[in-house]
Amino acid sequence: MPESRLSRLFALGVMTGEIVAGVVAEGVRRFATPRAGERSLFPISRRSATRLAERLSQLRGAAMKLGQLLSLESASVLPPELAEALAILRASAHSMPEEQLRRVLGREWGKGWEARFERFDLEPAAAASIGQVHRARTLDGRDLAIKVQYPGVARSIDSDVDNVAALLRLFRFLPLGLDVTALAAEAKRQLHQEADYIVEAKHLARYRKLVSDEPQLAVPRVHADLTTTRILAMDFVTGEPLETLAADGVSQSERDAVGRLLEGLLFRELFEFRFMQTDPNFANYLYDRASRRVTLLDFGAVREFPPRFVDLYRRITAAIIAGDRDQVREFAAAIGYFSPDDDDEVAAAAVNVIMLVCEPLRHRGRYDFAASGLSARARELGFDLVFRHGLLRAPPPETLFMHRKLAGSFLLCARIGARVNVRSLIRPFLGAP
Repeated sequence: MPESRLSRLFALGVMTGEIVAGVVAEGVRRFATPRAGERSLFPISRRSATRLAERLSQLRGAAMKLGQLLSLESASVLPPELAEALAILRASAHSMPEEQLRRVLGREWGKGWEARFERFDLEPAAAASIGQVHRARTLDGRDLAIKVQYPGVARSIDSDVDNVAALLRLFRFLPLGLDVTALAAEAKRQLHQEADYIVEAKHLARYRKLVSDEPQLAVPRVHADLTTTRILAMDFVTGEPLETLAADGVSQSERDAVGRLLEGLLFRELFEFRFMQTDPNFANYLYDRASRRVTLLDFGAVREFPPRFVDLYRRITAAIIAGDRDQVREFAAAIGYFSPDDDDEVAAAAVNVIMLVCEPLRHRGRYDFAASGLSARARELGFDLVFRHGLLRAPPPETLFMHRKLAGSFLLCARIGARVNVRSLIRPFLGAP
């Protein structure tokens, strides 16, 4: 893995050159042999978009994380080829070689660290954007999951985000109205937090306490004696990937129960805790079939919300459920989904998108996430309003990570085929019976 800023900048330079060649080739192809019904307004082929995603995956760190964020946050307004390619970043990463891993462990734990363990698996059990996980057993018998941060990640956050943002601007992969500077600043803030495992350990302990009253949720314990800024030690938890609930033979009632649990947790995070785990990556959940318990694994991406922020979302949610478009417009403007100076057409476009994406809240009875087709309909509407009519504004940067959680929670429920009465789950948080 490239560690220094220079080596990472070189890798991004190579990636830029590849994209330039791909854009030129695709532009020539479209001019020479235009295809009927070709929707994308951008001269990027699926091959070039996939190459971009692969390069970001190899870089890991902030470059890969920013790609993951865009794959969820802007899926409705990205070029389809790019959105599809970036989706692979949510489930892919390369692990560091053993020699590099040993150097990191030696720097954090000191010489002779091996003597503290009965067993330490050098082959990672999982790899993600800024770190990889190893299973280990200490001499005193603790079975642990050890998360080790990739070298160079923390010190390359600012430069990685700036370089990737410049690349996105250069090729106009994002809507012209999107405030890339503000988005990049918010991404840096969150990523610096994620790169400090001492902070994550505190989040993990706090969240474990918050959900202690829910028997169907579990959060691993932190082991402070082995935790450093770049290494996080916690209980090793067994379980199946949450996606196994989508397999044949799993009852609909079991799928629905897990979907109800996850949606209910989402509303507690926003309206009760005001403290949200904002990375709903499928790999961050494990499921135990025997106890039907879900374990939450990753607390690097956490956001605390001020009371006014939560109150505005409580008010707009109540208006959405009531079908009061005038109040939805009022609170959407207060949140920042459009400017008070925007004309009625822009405001109406924002309200239309909000009402559409909040369809599960408005639906009476159980909402079938998998059969709804909502993702495709939202993508179609968002793309049309942004690129063809220039009406939709980018959401405020401070909502970036909450939107990631909302979108990811929907995808989780759709993946497992859950049917949930979402309206009944959220109404108690709105002061409604």
